[in-house]
Amino acid sequence: MSTPARSTSLTDLLLLGQGRDLASERGVSCTGELPEASDPDLISRARAARAALGDRALVLGHHYQRDEVIEFADVTGDSFKLAQAAAAQSSAEYIIFCGVHFMAESADILTSNKQKVILPDLAAGCSMADMATANQVTQCWKDLEEVGVADKTIPVTYMNSSAAIKSFTGEHGGTICTSSNAKKSMEWALSKGEKILFLPDQHLGRNTAVLSLGLTLDDCVLWNPWKPMGGLTTEEIRGAKVILWRGHCSVHGRFTLESVNEVRKQLPGVKVLVHPECQHEVVAAADVVGSTEMIIKTVEQSPAGSAWAIGTELNLVSRLAKAHHDKKIVFLDKTVCYCSTMNRIDLPHLVWAMESLVDGHVVNQISVAPEVAKYSKLALEQMLAL
Repeated sequence: MSTPARSTSLTDLLLLGQGRDLASERGVSCTGELPEASDPDLISRARAARAALGDRALVLGHHYQRDEVIEFADVTGDSFKLAQAAAAQSSAEYIIFCGVHFMAESADILTSNKQKVILPDLAAGCSMADMATANQVTQCWKDLEEVGVADKTIPVTYMNSSAAIKSFTGEHGGTICTSSNAKKSMEWALSKGEKILFLPDQHLGRNTAVLSLGLTLDDCVLWNPWKPMGGLTTEEIRGAKVILWRGHCSVHGRFTLESVNEVRKQLPGVKVLVHPECQHEVVAAADVVGSTEMIIKTVEQSPAGSAWAIGTELNLVSRLAKAHHDKKIVFLDKTVCYCSTMNRIDLPHLVWAMESLVDGHVVNQISVAPEVAKYSKLALEQMLAL
């Protein structure tokens, strides 16, 4: 006889506190052509539009999306899995990407010219991706050329970056990586050169270099794009193995060592499970570190009765808690914090996008310029080949 599923409320996850970061939940209102979020027929409209599109559309949903959106995703995954899914899909006329802008750009680069990539809300961006502009990276490379190390440096760019930065990476013989394959990507880069320029997430680059590749913190230097020569001396640049860009994830960067210590006090026997975009001291103190996909698999494969404090986006943590009632799952933060830009994709935006396509109107198409796509594709294909 099966055990009835018990509900998991948000407050059940907030062991350390119930503060709120209102800025993290902005951008969820719907006006104009969009259906109202209160529309009682919204779910039935979504089902009808999805059925009408049939095989003409593929809906991709990132794990950080809301449950109401994930319900309609044909494929759910992290950025690496969804890039693979987009590249493997050749028949769908429309790729509806429920994620953020840089992911939709990558899907456009990896799909054919006959296919159209749709982002339900064009305001769904990524603050980390915005922390490295094409002009800043170009200037950085010029500085590395002046120091005499550019020809020994291989760019490795995190998927969380603009198409323009991916293009720079491909043009200079580098590769794209995700949190799933950062170790493999950096190993490949060091087999091709003596140094890595890691863009734009300093934490993923540092954690992979030190905890996965066996380098030291002294092997890594931090490039500040707002300072001349990145705020570094010639000797520091020449002596570094990894040049880290000064960027970070606004969600993962907020988890603290204090929270790790506090959750261990309040929940004896708890395992701390965090994403490698977290700060180095948090990752070093955790029991398990891994990509979004690895976090999911770790919880799925853990024994009944185990306890987990998870440091990643709250939508995913909540979904894991609902799916695993036989385990204790809490959120590793004192504050309710969703990814504000991922949260912009809601059911009204998805319904509007799908109904528009049913009516023959293509909305919010993401198109990467051919000259940018050319080198971006080289870097993305190098990632998929690793």
